[in-house]
Amino acid sequence: MVTEDEENASTSTAAEGHPAAIAVMLAGAAALGGFLFGYDSSVINGTVDALRQQFHLNSFWIGFVVSSALLGCAVGAWFAGPIADRVGRIRVMVGAAVIFLVSSVGSALAFSAADLTFWRLVGGLAIGTASVIAPAYIAEIAPANLRGRLGSLQQMAIVLGIFAALVVNYIIARVSEGGATGHVPWGGSAWRWMFAAATVPAVLYGVVSLAIPESPRYLVKKHELARARQVLRKVTGRGDVDVKVGEIVRSIASDRPVHLRDLRGNRFGLLPIVWIGILLSVFQQFVGINVIFYYGTTLWQAAGFKESDAMLTSVINSLVNVGSTLVAIALVDRIGRRPLLLFGAGLMAVTLCVMAVCFATAPIVDGAPKLGDVAGPIALVAANLYVFGFASTWGPVVWVMLGEMFNNFIRASALAVAAAAQWIANWLITVTFPWLSGMSLGLAYGLYTVFAALAFVFVWRLVPETKGRELEDMDKLRGPTRKPRTSTA
Repeated sequence: MVTEDEENASTSTAAEGHPAAIAVMLAGAAALGGFLFGYDSSVINGTVDALRQQFHLNSFWIGFVVSSALLGCAVGAWFAGPIADRVGRIRVMVGAAVIFLVSSVGSALAFSAADLTFWRLVGGLAIGTASVIAPAYIAEIAPANLRGRLGSLQQMAIVLGIFAALVVNYIIARVSEGGATGHVPWGGSAWRWMFAAATVPAVLYGVVSLAIPESPRYLVKKHELARARQVLRKVTGRGDVDVKVGEIVRSIASDRPVHLRDLRGNRFGLLPIVWIGILLSVFQQFVGINVIFYYGTTLWQAAGFKESDAMLTSVINSLVNVGSTLVAIALVDRIGRRPLLLFGAGLMAVTLCVMAVCFATAPIVDGAPKLGDVAGPIALVAANLYVFGFASTWGPVVWVMLGEMFNNFIRASALAVAAAAQWIANWLITVTFPWLSGMSLGLAYGLYTVFAALAFVFVWRLVPETKGRELEDMDKLRGPTRKPRTSTA
């Protein structure tokens, strides 16, 4: 961890560097937590069929094993905010890296489904924690004019983690004898090495977390004003940051610890802005995006692809995911958050509807839908357009908004509640997909179509714009405003 002396020594040299570049480096370092999130979310993709055979699991239990990490994520996200307010953002990042490292080793050595489920739950604690701390830290060190793009680095790290896991799974499956269920030349089952490979990003995240400074807003909250000024000088490039420190002090407005009861409001038990954050999180998952990344290989095998081709198709989906996130980073601070969310919800509703029709009308062969020469390519194009619609809008923009829409005093705790809701929603979608798809893939994608349409209405009616606002101004945040109608008579 960076000490106060090291921060003092680096202040003069940091001030000479480009502040935007320094902010990008700090945000990128924090966003590595998102890489763990993406890697862990997608590593299970290539192991589903192997786990089904290894531990003789039916559809319910394979869904539970796949989704078990998400329950741990919800718990980790729930407690991450309050813990980070007590011990700091950096210590929580390092702790998450250690927990994830232990979980990766345990998952690779699992001897039963129950054992694997336990280690996936443990890993989920780390992922949920990182999912809260990264956007909070990025929002707190980023200048307002860069905050959207820097906040999007969290989602970029997530999609890169997804891509890395899919590529590693694909390579390991290719070199093994018998795919994910076979053995690799250097010994051991291929699916075990897929889990073991996650130790690499875990170590990297821990090392990088030790090298970045603490959040200036946490330091102000702990009355370490000198250190807070030094960090602010690095990311703003200004020598006089006393005005900014004063704004942070006034926005925090209390030196007592933050509790979840501080999120209570007069209507429906919580502050309206907290409900908006929760619903953004829920809709982000209820559109079904993680079905593509958790069950993609199995899904495309059911559509008639061979295992190797299905894995390659999942890698292609992931490449679209990465490229689309770059689009979001380029646009989020230019055209705003709400327009991107509206566009994404509309595009996802259309493409999900196309996929629902393709799978609902496909003939059933050996208990699974078999897409023909026409429906197959249409479904594949629709799936990639759907991934584009999510990755260029709802994927990064929701994380950006969760990091910036809450005021300084409640940010970490409110973000923890919203992120916990996101993980629970993710779990619900993941654990129910095997059951829904067993009934009808058309039904599953039809349900996600409805949620995408509802997400559009929700954003149109209730979600405020946060583009260009300072974090200290978030107390004034209100819902979208509309011009009053004027008479033409």
